[in-house]
Amino acid sequence: MNNLTKERKNNIIGSSQLFLTAVIWGVAFVAQSEGSELLEANTFNFLRNAMGVLFLIIVIPILRRKSTGGEARTITAAVKGPDGKTLILGGICCGVMLFGGMTTQQIGLAYTTVGKAGFITAMYILLVPVIGLFLGERHGAKLWFGVALAIVGLYMLCVKESVVINKGDILTVCSAVIYSVQILLVDYFSRKVDGVWLSCLQCTAAAMISMSCMIAFESPRIENIIAAWMPLLYTGILSSGVAYTMQITGQSKVKPTIASLIMSLESVISAIAGWILLGQRLSPVEITGCAFIFIAVILAQLPQRRFESEQEPAAAEYSSDENI
Repeated sequence: MNNLTKERKNNIIGSSQLFLTAVIWGVAFVAQSEGSELLEANTFNFLRNAMGVLFLIIVIPILRRKSTGGEARTITAAVKGPDGKTLILGGICCGVMLFGGMTTQQIGLAYTTVGKAGFITAMYILLVPVIGLFLGERHGAKLWFGVALAIVGLYMLCVKESVVINKGDILTVCSAVIYSVQILLVDYFSRKVDGVWLSCLQCTAAAMISMSCMIAFESPRIENIIAAWMPLLYTGILSSGVAYTMQITGQSKVKPTIASLIMSLESVISAIAGWILLGQRLSPVEITGCAFIFIAVILAQLPQRRFESEQEPAAAEYSSDENI
């Protein structure tokens, strides 16, 4: 019973962290929209990830020192520790996928509409369980129904134009696939290493690749960077620094399929943020889509087999008594 209570508590904590992640990412769409008018994709991604790394390196040891009352482990100590090689490997793998997802999504937006991009990118909520099937995972009918309901909700929320596949759509599909792999990699490595420093190395890897592409293909201007300070500050500290860290720590407590469903709430939050901050009102169809997604997330959080864990010990006890 204690193990079940602890597991349920961890599930609630992890789900809460992932929900806050979705809120931050949802509002970040507004900041990214403002930033994209001033900076090219790799320049923006490099600066936001670099700010996220600096935030984690400076702030996290201070917070941990206060919470533990002792000396907090630094990123250098974490890398040199017994799980250092796994931490570095996880940071590189997750960082490469993060860069790929960010970049293909941003470039795809130049060739497709925002509505289509939002729907297609959020297809990772379907792709994660599908990829999980090839990794030996099994999911109940309730979860698959939730996934289908969330997809319908995302379509109602995001897609307003006729469905026509173009270059931007294909790039955005690639983004959804890459983000699906990133979610599964985070799920794997977050259970083996320190999630905070995994997030730091992930953002470091993404920043370094973005910087290389920025130098090779773009021409950033200082005045534009200064003008974009507010979007960069929000996406750098909150989206890259805080949210990606909460994604990793949250996913260590929640199954990846459920995690992807919770994080799909970012589409709902972005619609609400656009309504509040930009005056973009929600239509009845969009409101219905929001409701469908919330229902899907609630379904994903309901226990799959409530009495299974209680019946198995009872059956084992009965069997033992019979043998005696």
